[in-house]
Amino acid sequence: MRFLRKFLMKIKTPEEIEIMKEGGQRLSDILRIISERVVPGVATEDLDKFARELIEQGGDKPAFLHYKPDFSTKPFPATLCISVNDEIVHGIPSNRLLVAGDLVGLDLGVEHKSLFTDMAVTVPVGNVSESDKNLMRVTKEALTAALAVVRVGAYLSDMGEAIEKIVHPAGFSIVEELGGHGVGHKIHEEPFIAHFKTNSKDKLEVGQTLAIEPMINAGGKEVVFNKKDGYTVRTADGKNSAHYEITLAVTEKGADVLTPIFW
Repeated sequence: MRFLRKFLMKIKTPEEIEIMKEGGQRLSDILRIISERVVPGVATEDLDKFARELIEQGGDKPAFLHYKPDFSTKPFPATLCISVNDEIVHGIPSNRLLVAGDLVGLDLGVEHKSLFTDMAVTVPVGNVSESDKNLMRVTKEALTAALAVVRVGAYLSDMGEAIEKIVHPAGFSIVEELGGHGVGHKIHEEPFIAHFKTNSKDKLEVGQTLAIEPMINAGGKEVVFNKKDGYTVRTADGKNSAHYEITLAVTEKGADVLTPIFW
């Protein structure tokens, strides 16, 4: 069983991690450029088209385009997941025009030299409400807190506990049906990573590469899955949500962030 667990977690070699770091830098640069184009009047499908162009110009491949996860019966039709306001994740780009006050989640994955990295950021469109600014701030702080507890021998659940300690006192809730994941040889690998405290006794090991992505709701934690498009997840109460994600490698010194944070 010990061998099987390690296999499922897909420990990466130092050489593989260096390739992921190279791909992660490219991903971060692209997502930063895309986020600068999130302005009133832009169509989400235009942001998606631009993301694909930037990825392919660099000789890489979009990780999400035509990807079919276990939870859907059809492949994802776009390069970039764009989730607006009460859409938590997996929003599909369309001719929708963004307006001032919107809160926009951008989630992007890149395949570089056959290895994957994953990253997300929430971007305000023009001036947003103070409550939305606070939601974004707390979500970023929660991600930072999770990174701070990463070390060899720590429990996987320590990250979720650290996130919980930031989010709940602020009066927000954590999406529980969705979470982080392993990443590298595939865009989604074991293990599933809850962003709240659990009883998991799995320990972090050198060479693990993980995507940590707290999804934090302004209201309740309940969510609704869009059965029509097969992907979009919304808050059940219609209140806004924020989402930030990085890819990291577990090292002897702690978390090595492979997708540099630009926000």
